[in-house]
Amino acid sequence: MNLLDSNAQTLRLARAAGRRVVVIGGGTGLSTLLLGLKEYTDNITAVVTVTDDGGGSGVLRREFGIPPPGDIRNCILALANTSDVMERLLSYRFSEGSLSGQSFGNLFLLALHEITGSFDLAVGSMSQILAITGQVLPVTQEQVSLRAVFEDGSSVTGETAITGAKKRMDLSIDRVELVPATAAPLPEVMAAIESAEVIILGPGSLYTSIIPNLLVNGISGALFRSRALRLFVLNIMTQEGETEHYSAARHVESLLQHAGGQIIDACVYNTRTAHRRLLARYALEGSEPLVPDEANFARLGIKLLGYDMLSRSGMLARHDPLRLAYGLMDACRTLRPRSGELGDFDALLLDDTDDKE
Repeated sequence: MNLLDSNAQTLRLARAAGRRVVVIGGGTGLSTLLLGLKEYTDNITAVVTVTDDGGGSGVLRREFGIPPPGDIRNCILALANTSDVMERLLSYRFSEGSLSGQSFGNLFLLALHEITGSFDLAVGSMSQILAITGQVLPVTQEQVSLRAVFEDGSSVTGETAITGAKKRMDLSIDRVELVPATAAPLPEVMAAIESAEVIILGPGSLYTSIIPNLLVNGISGALFRSRALRLFVLNIMTQEGETEHYSAARHVESLLQHAGGQIIDACVYNTRTAHRRLLARYALEGSEPLVPDEANFARLGIKLLGYDMLSRSGMLARHDPLRLAYGLMDACRTLRPRSGELGDFDALLLDDTDDKE
């Protein structure tokens, strides 16, 4: 065995011994995180929201009564260890006919649901076929919708309707609720949270990707009781139609309000400023950079750790998968270091990322 093979084997061993991490969210933010996180640990559980009612996922939800597959499909693909051809196939979106707008991956999950008889078994089967790192779980198998209650007491039901209504009425969201409110979590989700060493919330849409998971019965209580290191990833920008004019602290305050308790130990945020032309474009939508105020976070009892996590693509102000994962794993090393060989493995993986920069 040559030195290169030896180093690769050691890195594989380090990932196999990686921390037990549960990530909670949905949308693009969650799949972005998973792309980077699988470079640090094999022991990942992604808990995915199921309130999406738009696009191809919404069509399958209405016609076949399954939870929306889109976010789950994206998370499975992010963790997949398969060929580029298979990834392109599952990401392929039909552009004509009755399947227009529908992705092959969504239809694949639907077919597995019909074969296995349950959505969680379908997700497990797709995960096995694609040999994913870790596991992807819908937070609940029940059909749930999201309802937003605005500051004037009015309400709108349906995830896709919430953003439009908020912009049209120019009102802040007071709270969001699940309909029905009795939805139960998947038992595997509760087990993963109970055994986790690290729990990560976000990044992603505050009201439509992260908070809906906390509203499923038992989830917030499990997070409150957990002895894991609980991290919140602050978005890089405020979001049009959800969090315009929100401070960083207000994001966290809303999260804690919906959870009904302290479920965050530390907040990880981006320190790099996006290019002024990109910021100007976002400003046209009412979006602005999120920069946390130390005093406000100290008042909330939450530690702050900043890292350069901005994507260099220049097209969007989004997290870079590897930079984001590095920041989170370095935060774990700083706040909850592991000793002995496990600590050595953690350092090896972080140093390997530094070498690739």
